[in-house]
Amino acid sequence: MAQTIDYKKAGVDVNEGYKAVDKYRKQAERARIPGQLTDLGAFNGMFAVPKGMKNPVMVSGTDGVGTKLDIAFKLKKYDTVGIDCVAMSVNDILCSGVKTSFFLDYIACGKLDSKIAGELVKGVTDGCLDAGCALLGGETAEMPDFYDEGKYDLAGFGVGVADKSDIIDGKKIKEGDILIGLSSTGPHSNGYSLIRKLVKNFEEEITLNGKKTRIGDALLTPTRIYVKPVMEILKKFPGSVHGMVHVTGGGFYENVPRMYQKAPEGKKQLCSVIKKNSWEVPAIFDELIKRGADPKNVFSTFNMGIGFVLAVSKKDAEKILKAFNANAKKYSKKGIPDMKAYEIGYVSHTDKVIKGEFKGNKEMTQFVD
Repeated sequence: MAQTIDYKKAGVDVNEGYKAVDKYRKQAERARIPGQLTDLGAFNGMFAVPKGMKNPVMVSGTDGVGTKLDIAFKLKKYDTVGIDCVAMSVNDILCSGVKTSFFLDYIACGKLDSKIAGELVKGVTDGCLDAGCALLGGETAEMPDFYDEGKYDLAGFGVGVADKSDIIDGKKIKEGDILIGLSSTGPHSNGYSLIRKLVKNFEEEITLNGKKTRIGDALLTPTRIYVKPVMEILKKFPGSVHGMVHVTGGGFYENVPRMYQKAPEGKKQLCSVIKKNSWEVPAIFDELIKRGADPKNVFSTFNMGIGFVLAVSKKDAEKILKAFNANAKKYSKKGIPDMKAYEIGYVSHTDKVIKGEFKGNKEMTQFVD
């Protein structure tokens, strides 16, 4: 007769799962906001559409943390990567001028440790609080023999709702618009497959900006969430922001062109002119170049210090720039530098016919001295 086994012997400890859910529930309560109709533990999450919208449109975004997680595992520091998970989605949704209403996460692992899972979800909750959205639910999948023990994957998605008339889709961008760049905190959650080739020991102490730190800690600095400062600008300067970009994987060359509409036949194609040295590049990027990152390709891989870009009307550009910088302290977060806004360039046009995808086409993002 075959030996009997239960789920625990198969590698799944349901009691550890119950402990983890208890930790999640306490975190989700921290991020509860008006409009939330369900509590954590239901089979689904419900959120009410805000009142007063004539033509509500749902806007969604999804992403994961990626190989940045590997550094968290090696340093046993799990409480910040959840912020990255939220940031990657809410910043994408923000590109349409929309604030995320709710977020759901997904954690997968080989063997669940409720303490580690609780720290991961604490980071997710911190990100939701920063973005002003509810943590409406999620899923934890324990898959023994599928993931290595001690390894976790973390992903999620967000949904926002906006009136169709308020959606920013890039159609109003015109030649002469000013490009305002908002500072990043470092590589955010992109380029870590390259970073992990460049850095062999994440415990190594280095000096950045005159301070000693482990390079791994510097690389775990969470992605900046731009939702609150940008939404404040949209409210103060209605109609003045014509397009927005989240500078993620692929850097400037892949992301900045995504805010432009394809030019009709016979019309000139809009593009970006970026002024070199118009912003402060975080020291961590110089460190990565020193370790072998190809300086000719860094703008195709990293954000290089600018995590979000707005195309704004020329007449309001200076006022918008000042408003961002005047409110920097208002949105300060412990452990990350205050956000700075820079005028990094302007919208021009290219005489070349752009065929196929804009992404990666260097005619669409031109750097000048």
